[in-house]
Amino acid sequence: MKAVLFDFSGTLFRVESTASWLRTALERSGIRLPEGEFAELVRRLEEAGALPGGVAPRAVPPHLAEAWAGRDAGREQHRAAYVGVARQVPLPDPALYDVLYARHMEPAAWRPYADAAEVLGELRRRGIRTAVVSNIGWDLRPVFREHGLDELVDAYVLSYEHGVQKPDPRLFRAACEALGVPPGQALMVGDDPRADAGAAGIGCAVRLVEHLPVQERPRGLLPVLDLVG
Repeated sequence: MKAVLFDFSGTLFRVESTASWLRTALERSGIRLPEGEFAELVRRLEEAGALPGGVAPRAVPPHLAEAWAGRDAGREQHRAAYVGVARQVPLPDPALYDVLYARHMEPAAWRPYADAAEVLGELRRRGIRTAVVSNIGWDLRPVFREHGLDELVDAYVLSYEHGVQKPDPRLFRAACEALGVPPGQALMVGDDPRADAGAAGIGCAVRLVEHLPVQERPRGLLPVLDLVG
């Protein structure tokens, strides 16, 4: 292997909990809720799948089905899909929907997995090139810069910048081209067996990891080092 392609959410980084996400938005809006009401909103937002990078929706409302299916193909689609599902949950102030959406894009809302820096650093030491290939509707580069990992990534291939989503082979091909490596010499590491495993269609090897909270997956990326040799 001469290159490794990494997914972002659930692979290298994990977004904060729904409770932390909502609590931050409420504090910024000057809103205080009884603990029971707060817990109920957290539960309903999780069921709705309102937090990008968080729990998948239990069900997508029919009027949002098209927006949801193409949510990572552009900035506006992403916002419309996630704000749309969030609005299925009545909040104490309508302005909270925008505050919540803005919060999830902040570097402070994301934590790298414990072994992410070690694995990226060792790949760099071995001369193996790396790219982040993500289905996303906003620029995640500031997240990597804030956490000191940007210098360990050679290229970013983001769905909203290309207008297509994984498992579309064009994203994986674009990543390999950006790294100057043929697909047969690249490994795709991700947590989604549909989206990320699509890299196999152009000849990449694939390694799946579990999309778990950061504290529950301290060493999930380390096996990548054995795979690339």
